Amino acid sequence: MTTKGNRKGGIPQLVGIFCTFKIYLSQHKLVCTTNQINKQSEKQIKLVLQNWIRNLGIMLGWIYEFDKIIAKYVEFFSFWPQVKMFIAKYFKLLKILRGHNDLINNVMFSPDGYKVISSSDDKTIRIWNIASGKQVQIFKGHEHWIKVAEFSPDGKLVASCSRDKTIRLWDVVFGKELMKLEGHINSIFCVNFSPDSKYLVSGSADNTIRLWDVNSGKEIQQLIGHSSVVNDVQFSSNGQMIASSSDDKIIGLWDVTSGKRLKELTGHSAYVRRAKFSPNDKFIVSCSHDKTIRIWDVKSGKQLKKFQGHLSTVNDVKYSLDCQTVISCSYDKTIRLWDMKSGHELQKLEGHTDWVRGIDVSSDGSTIVSCSADKTIRIWSNGRKLLYGDNQLKGKKAGLKLHLQDTILQIIFSNQLSKRNIKWIKFLNKKIFK
Repeated sequence: MTTKGNRKGGIPQLVGIFCTFKIYLSQHKLVCTTNQINKQSEKQIKLVLQNWIRNLGIMLGWIYEFDKIIAKYVEFFSFWPQVKMFIAKYFKLLKILRGHNDLINNVMFSPDGYKVISSSDDKTIRIWNIASGKQVQIFKGHEHWIKVAEFSPDGKLVASCSRDKTIRLWDVVFGKELMKLEGHINSIFCVNFSPDSKYLVSGSADNTIRLWDVNSGKEIQQLIGHSSVVNDVQFSSNGQMIASSSDDKIIGLWDVTSGKRLKELTGHSAYVRRAKFSPNDKFIVSCSHDKTIRIWDVKSGKQLKKFQGHLSTVNDVKYSLDCQTVISCSYDKTIRLWDMKSGHELQKLEGHTDWVRGIDVSSDGSTIVSCSADKTIRIWSNGRKLLYGDNQLKGKKAGLKLHLQDTILQIIFSNQLSKRNIKWIKFLNKKIFK
């Protein structure tokens, strides 16, 4: 076999991949005949392998005959349901965090990825160290259930919102409440920092969306248009748009500067729980009481895909940083991972004993955090750090690396091995491994 480029993580890691599959299949006594393989969709098998390799972040050097290796080793794989079962086994429960005294509404990673923050009906906000699993801070002050708490992008502040009709800002270092923002006349269900940490956007049961100045705590403007409860709001990554979701079954796209609604995305048949921008701001993923997850094109406002599989209300949904995977959670007590391109369910994580209320995914894609009405927070790992250590690139650099790897894999699996593409892959390979 001919290989070129940096050999760091090349053939040894490929051997590791196939040995892992062989061991798994032998342990579970999964036997697959040639006839069975021929009956299965080669496209589906390639899809699973692509998604798995992407999510592992394996640093493969350029291997000319990688697609032939896939064909050669396909005899080791069972048909599609069994391959999918292997993927489902890959994300595993790492630890359970306990401390809240009532259902937990929301959980999110800190910007550095080492902590998570949670908000609960027990009227507390808690910060946890992921490595130790211990609670490191607790904020008290709200007089009613706390719906959301999140870190500012710079990690210095925490914003929270509650059914007590207030938004509160907290100093992370000293653990003190800095100010209370008032103006909404009903319960506040969502709050989100702008990318530069200078502004907040909130949504309420008073049907309004409001913008706030973080330094002064003053309301800047109101965005009027929803006819029912606003369940979720989020700034785009460039800070120029806001996405909102509501009990009126509508997803709104708003211009931050003018406050005007740019688009209404309609299609859900029941109230919309969440609407989130993709990391590149080109798409929106939404989830609903109608048990579906939907992908929307921001530019056209059209629905592109619909994912179905949850058995009850889908409570929360997030994109992975590379935009290849969608993660969701539901009243059906499960967390599910979906392949963005095909819509196939890749994994189902079970363990919570009551509604799963919220989820988040780490920037490197190695960890999922979930919270539930069972009063627990669960940390799930895909094993990347266990296999390859903790030397993970973070933030935008990690995203670029994943994007470059995806580009290489797309060309590999498309079999478009023209001289131009080979030259392009060599260039990308050097960028990844330099």
